Amino acid sequence: MEYTFLGRTGLRVSRLCLGTMNFGPYTSETDSFKIMDNALDLGINFFDTANVYGAEIGVGTTESIIGKWFENGKKRNSIVLATKVYGKMGDGVNDSKLSAYHIRKACEDSLRRLKTDHIDLYQMHHIDRSTPWEEIWQAMEQLANEGKIIYAGSSNFAAWNIVEANYTARQRNFMGLVSEQSIYSLRNRHIELEVLPACKAMGVGMIPWSPMGGGILCGVLGNIKDGQRRSREPLQKSVEKLRPQLERYENLCNEISIKPADVALAWVLNNPVVTAPIIGPRTLEQLEQNAKASEIKLTEEVLKKLDEIWPGPGNQAPEAYAW
Repeated sequence: MEYTFLGRTGLRVSRLCLGTMNFGPYTSETDSFKIMDNALDLGINFFDTANVYGAEIGVGTTESIIGKWFENGKKRNSIVLATKVYGKMGDGVNDSKLSAYHIRKACEDSLRRLKTDHIDLYQMHHIDRSTPWEEIWQAMEQLANEGKIIYAGSSNFAAWNIVEANYTARQRNFMGLVSEQSIYSLRNRHIELEVLPACKAMGVGMIPWSPMGGGILCGVLGNIKDGQRRSREPLQKSVEKLRPQLERYENLCNEISIKPADVALAWVLNNPVVTAPIIGPRTLEQLEQNAKASEIKLTEEVLKKLDEIWPGPGNQAPEAYAW
């Protein structure tokens, strides 16, 4: 497994990040433990979760599964642990978003569920337009001073949110955001316009989620009815809408003898701003297959063909649409 720095920090993380969103709703506790065991064995030291994951079967379910795994003697200090705050965690008027009140309570609750004394990367799951940055950073600074978090990150932020957040943090002599989680794949390249350039300029590491396009880049043609998620109606509609591109894509993958899911991950990893795409395996087999993608280097010819099949904006803003 290759390792890289998380944004402008001195922290080294694996080039793949283990996403845990399936733990609980789709993957049993026992199988989740096996996946985390194998991820460590494969050299993946970067684990990502969120306090809202698994809420459909119980508040904080996924974090609790990870906490039980730690409690069973697993190597907490060998893992860079990331979780998130923002989502609705109760029925109270202050049980969501990014007030200092909620950030502190949510962090304490996550620590309790995760059975750890600190969170390595505490990420804001979405932008909160109603809370000023002075309040947000005050809360994060307090948690950092208490040793409960080490780094702060964001998720689903616009480029100007990232810049505003970090300039405000700089005024307070606080490190600010070191990473951003955004949706990014061959199928969805919107962040190439502004978010990726902002991250590059600010030293913010990119952690793409859904790097395989919600499963559509995993070789779905002919297998649309297979698996728990491939039979979902929205995915079926997307396949029909994108069928010409998918046919060209899967034919190219066959020509170079690399599985479509591996090509999708390798393409995301090829971007120098990307720290680690998030993989969310439901099974050990999926984990082992995903791990191989970190070793794949796509040729310039293949990258050019992928750009033709899945074109991006062509340049960053404003050149992408002006001069």
